[in-house]
Amino acid sequence: MGSSKLIAVVVVLLPALLAFQAPMATAANSNLFRDYIGAIFNGVKFTDVPINPRVRFDFILAFIIDYTTATSPPTPTDGKFNIFWQNAVLTPSAVASIKRSNPNVRVAVSMGGATVNDRPVFFNITSVDSWVSNAVESLTAIVRDNHLDGIDVDYEQFQVDPDTFAECVGRLITTLKSRGVIKFASIAPFDNADVQRHYQALWAKYGAAIDYVNFQFYAYAASTTDAQYVDFFNKQIVNYPGGNILASFTTAATTTSVPIQTALSACRTLQREGKLYGIFIWAADHSRSQGFKYDTEAQALLANATTGYY
Repeated sequence: MGSSKLIAVVVVLLPALLAFQAPMATAANSNLFRDYIGAIFNGVKFTDVPINPRVRFDFILAFIIDYTTATSPPTPTDGKFNIFWQNAVLTPSAVASIKRSNPNVRVAVSMGGATVNDRPVFFNITSVDSWVSNAVESLTAIVRDNHLDGIDVDYEQFQVDPDTFAECVGRLITTLKSRGVIKFASIAPFDNADVQRHYQALWAKYGAAIDYVNFQFYAYAASTTDAQYVDFFNKQIVNYPGGNILASFTTAATTTSVPIQTALSACRTLQREGKLYGIFIWAADHSRSQGFKYDTEAQALLANATTGYY
């Protein structure tokens, strides 16, 4: 409904605005492999997972959630995080041991997730200041007690507006980094309008503090082709300008997600185009029943990357 003159102004200004928001140069090929672990409670161990010494390998513990199960149903705790990964198996000593045995391994923890005790997890706060204060305190303890290196943000449902989410999470990440508690942070959005609004608001304000975008490409339909996957990837380059966007697939038994071979074929295309910064998998827990076949295949692909920087 706007005039042609206004459209022309927007076209001229848009590249400049995107350049201003971009926190870093667009990522090139790299050898980063990331594997979520611990959410299914099937006893999977770090040492079960094959680790290619030619990749940079991040385990991501799933999950910590600012909810308590002392109530029924579980209720939010305003940034006071509790452990919901299988920490009886993936213990602090197991974290220290896998890192000591494999110098290319780091371990992070993911915040949020979709459900707790089969109930939806919502990003819910009392106030920005209280949530940030509680989150900094509780996360600092969890990270240090478990010898962790970074965090991942995977909230998928929200009871706050995008700007509030951005301010809470952005302040949390920047505070933890400035205090030396974490070395890196990632976000894990997917192609849902409300999810994208919240994460793009976070990116617009705090993108320079976010190291990786673990985009859930496997959440697209099972009918997705490899060409469509590449197109979806290119759209996220626009949505998260300058971001280190990772390709992804799930090893869960499902008929509703992008097939693994489709994702791997798209990854080969992205690598030929110089865009494959890395791959992440949901999740090692599921991969165990397949003998970690696809974890191994993805790492072999990434081992051919021309760069190996963090």
